[in-house]
Amino acid sequence: MTENTAVATPGQARRKIFAMTCVAALGGFLFGFDTSVINGAVTAIDDQFHASSGELGFAVSSALLGCAVGAWYAGPLADRFSRIHIMRAAAVLFTISAIGSALAGSLEVLIVFRIMGGVGVGMASVVVPAYIAEIAPAERRGGLASMQQLAIVLGIFVALLTDFVISEAAGGASNDLWLGLEAWRWMFLSGVVPAVLYGVGTLFLPYSPRYLVMKGKDALAAGVLRSIGEQDADAKIASIQRTMNTKRPRLADLRSETGGLQPIVWVGITVSALQQLVGINVIFYYSSTLWQAVGFSESNSMLITVITSVINVVVTLIAIATVDRVGRRALLLVGSAGMTVCLTTMAIVFATAGTNAAGNPDLGDLTGPLALVAANGFVIFFGMSWGPVVWVLLGEMFPNSIRAIAMSVAVAVQWVMNFIVSTTFPPLSEAGLGLAYGLYAGFALISLIFVAKFVQETKGVELEDMTGDVGHHESATGVQPAT
Repeated sequence: MTENTAVATPGQARRKIFAMTCVAALGGFLFGFDTSVINGAVTAIDDQFHASSGELGFAVSSALLGCAVGAWYAGPLADRFSRIHIMRAAAVLFTISAIGSALAGSLEVLIVFRIMGGVGVGMASVVVPAYIAEIAPAERRGGLASMQQLAIVLGIFVALLTDFVISEAAGGASNDLWLGLEAWRWMFLSGVVPAVLYGVGTLFLPYSPRYLVMKGKDALAAGVLRSIGEQDADAKIASIQRTMNTKRPRLADLRSETGGLQPIVWVGITVSALQQLVGINVIFYYSSTLWQAVGFSESNSMLITVITSVINVVVTLIAIATVDRVGRRALLLVGSAGMTVCLTTMAIVFATAGTNAAGNPDLGDLTGPLALVAANGFVIFFGMSWGPVVWVLLGEMFPNSIRAIAMSVAVAVQWVMNFIVSTTFPPLSEAGLGLAYGLYAGFALISLIFVAKFVQETKGVELEDMTGDVGHHESATGVQPAT
């Protein structure tokens, strides 16, 4: 039944699993890079194509439509063709999108290539956390799965730093840089490098053992399991087989016996939606433009955005170090409470600020720094909780039989919510930044209530023990999760 592959020593297994996680998580890096690189180009795109606020908002968020499409189909495609092949397809789409966006001669063409890249982002956002969860041992799964979020925030940081360096080199995003191309075009073109690296890296990844079992390739699955330290590969394969669908997963599999979606699917959809409805991506898509609007120079605005992304990386590292000790639920509760306070502060600051001659908020010596502190406080609380933990939960909370298809639905909803938030921010900001951040604060409060009532602890639970019955499985500590 199995291959005679020697079982890896604990040290060898740790190193191999970490290396596999890092390569897979490059999809998260491209996710962060692709969705944030437009930050430094927003003003230049507006000047180049003379876009209205609605058109500009759509151009910025158009990639998210592709993300929703990519996420929706990624699960079924991953079950059919493997997680690895979908990662490679995503790398190809990233590459084409970067080149096409850089050379776009109109806003419409730019949007088409942004959507194409978004399809790749959506695919990666489903298959990467699923793949990592399926190769990681239960006791280390939280930290390893959080590598996806670390890669995302590193991608955001590198994108924003690249924007800053290119803009500074050209003296502004609208100015020519090299080969007769404006600086903002080079911002997009820089995405080719990580996209190619990702595609090459996936050539060295083994297939997920759970995918191999699903395809009846038990001998190959046993070889992969032994190479990552599984002592009894046959028993593990038998456990996987008991929880696998014998037929191709369908959307109908997400329905409960009493009708409607299974409760665990609703929990996954809701946490996905709330992760976006708190408005985090407004910070990373529009922050440079926002800080310029309240009086900072273009250079200082981009520098502030880079600093914010560094903070995001640091707090994500904290989450990786604590998620397997503290647990998923506790981090989400702390994050929701902190985000509510910070977003409420921002809402009050902008709602009570006067306006300058250009009609933008006029922040004073006290309210300006207060808004900066609150914005970065929001990033801190999100980065140590909802940023990484939602990806951890989505990769592990669903039963084996529906994991890929359930993740597709939940992540597709996440991208739709991201699109709605990103598209509506420009007109909302015109109506008043106090209103915009007040709405986000309201959703942060809802997230606190939802986690307290419905989200269960999954720390230390084997994937084969995820029953999907909300409130009915126990954590590794033996303590029944709160309901």
